[in-house]
Amino acid sequence: MAKGGYRGGPMGGGVNMNMIRQAQKMQQEMLKMQAEMETKEYSATAGGGVVSAAVNGKHELLRLTIDPEAVDPDDVEMLQDMVIAAVNEAMRKAESDASASMSKLTGGMNLGF
Repeated sequence: MAKGGYRGGPMGGGVNMNMIRQAQKMQQEMLKMQAEMETKEYSATAGGGVVSAAVNGKHELLRLTIDPEAVDPDDVEMLQDMVIAAVNEAMRKAESDASASMSKLTGGMNLGF
């Protein structure tokens, strides 16, 4: 039995420094992209524009605007539905933009983020 074990030569699956550098560069680019995404704002409306919502890239609700004509004391449920629809659509826009940006960064590879 040979002593010392395998040390991993050029053809034996040793660490490829170029790949490590590329991974580090991608990680830095991802962190930069994340920071940029967090500052972006996404807006959506519902009910023909009587309800609007704005969220940021961190999925935080920044603003909610309700036109007084949308307020019907006899139909609060419809107003609630419009608020939910506007917020959800703004969130979808934020998520879609984040996915598109990540796809550009990774060259379309699905890395599980």
